[in-house]
Amino acid sequence: MNKVHLPGETIGIIGGGQLGQMMAASAKEKGFKVIILDPTDNCPAAQVSDKQIVAEYDDLTSLITLAKECDVLTYEFENVDAETINEIKKYTDVPQGSKALLVTQNRIREKEFISENHFPVVPHAIVNSVEDFVIAISKLQYPIILKTVEGGYDGKGQLRIDDEGYDKDEVEELISKGTCILESRISLSKEVSVVISSNSDHEHSVFPLIENEHHNNILHISNCPARVGTSISVETYEIARSIANKLDLVGTMCIEFFIDTENKVYVNEIAPRPHNSGHLTIEACNISQFDAHILGVCDWKMPEVKLFEPAIMVNLLGQHLEPAKNQITDHEDWNFHDYGKSDSKYNRKMGHITILTEDVDSSIQQIKENPIWND
Repeated sequence: MNKVHLPGETIGIIGGGQLGQMMAASAKEKGFKVIILDPTDNCPAAQVSDKQIVAEYDDLTSLITLAKECDVLTYEFENVDAETINEIKKYTDVPQGSKALLVTQNRIREKEFISENHFPVVPHAIVNSVEDFVIAISKLQYPIILKTVEGGYDGKGQLRIDDEGYDKDEVEELISKGTCILESRISLSKEVSVVISSNSDHEHSVFPLIENEHHNNILHISNCPARVGTSISVETYEIARSIANKLDLVGTMCIEFFIDTENKVYVNEIAPRPHNSGHLTIEACNISQFDAHILGVCDWKMPEVKLFEPAIMVNLLGQHLEPAKNQITDHEDWNFHDYGKSDSKYNRKMGHITILTEDVDSSIQQIKENPIWND
């Protein structure tokens, strides 16, 4: 039986990065207490929470301790062991369950789920050996991309291959790490994402379609609403709602799509959590993706999402943060977010800026002309 959680109760969050931080901030605004489990002391989420348990994500004893201290448990990333989630359900309410985790934390299972439910997916092949790779190339043709089946984010665990002049040693090294998946690289027009949230009754809050641009496989700019035709918006919304229902979504999920040059839509990836592209919802909408996540896991009613004004978000990586701080006083339109990470590294996500604007094209051009992001 689904349980409604009310202010004054305690929410446990596995993971203390920026997603956990923004989840926790939303929960605190609503009157909840928050406990974070993360191996890094004073992680971003702990800075806005009531307590932190410093432990590894696979430390079952510590996870059980967390479960016993909270009324409801959620997570900020998809690489939480599904069996562990099933174990700690004995001690607290875990409304998200493990179904979406099982599907999305393995690229093969994810692709099988997409295909079996007749959602559009790019051509692909499973690769367990160099021999498999060579056979798959003859079927898929160049250009292609080789990805590890598990783990990997922001381009990690991926190898882009344009033609037969590829580095065979790099291919062998990636395959040696375990099963991989080889995907065709379509003739890409746009990448878009749908952020959708749900409670246990399958009531949905669906956010406006977001358009994304990546640099070096890391999200660089998102803008909302996406600059696409109505038919594409309708198709992506329908697919997102269907995926949410089939995965018994509770909380927030993001579905990423490719759109090719012939306006054909493909499901790229499913993230069973708030997503980088949805950060702009904090300022741009009546509720944010993090508010919607808390509403969903606490089983409250899900409101209709309203977009106040078109918005742009640009990521601040390690090399961008200090130069951006030096320009804060020159940009009254910047909504500046610093995640408070103690260790700033090149290409590590350290914060973001959201800009509300009626002239999206002009504002994006100003970002691209700003030397902060000319790395």
